[in-house]
Amino acid sequence: MRNTMNIEFSSVSSNESFARVTVAAFVAQLDPTVDELTEIKTVVSEAVTNSIIHAYNNEPDQMVYITCTLDEDIVELTIRDYGVGIFNIEEAKQPLFTSKPELERSGMGFTIMENFMDKVEIISSPDQGTSVTLMKQLKKSKTVCN
Repeated sequence: MRNTMNIEFSSVSSNESFARVTVAAFVAQLDPTVDELTEIKTVVSEAVTNSIIHAYNNEPDQMVYITCTLDEDIVELTIRDYGVGIFNIEEAKQPLFTSKPELERSGMGFTIMENFMDKVEIISSPDQGTSVTLMKQLKKSKTVCN
């Protein structure tokens, strides 16, 4: 069965945990493993933090949008902003790259997303925003009967 959720919230750092928990609660209906749920929560945190810090420069009057779709055992997430955009996606995906070194950011967000998800698609245009779509197929748990 296909099921979709949309949320939007202000680009305030404290909303990152709201986004993570909300998506986790929605995904929980698929009965993911603890590791899968942790990975999904982590990529949501990374993508939302990128929108708040990099796209909107911590301006709280902007909005971050998340769509989460569940289809059988597949989770698809899209995190969208209408901020400054990414000028060079390939450069931004490089481990340790950050556009805000003064904030002591690690520059591992996209690397983490690529390691935890099966598919990562980044679409961005300067001054128009960024859309990050993440997909993960959950492992079917095998119940053993005695």
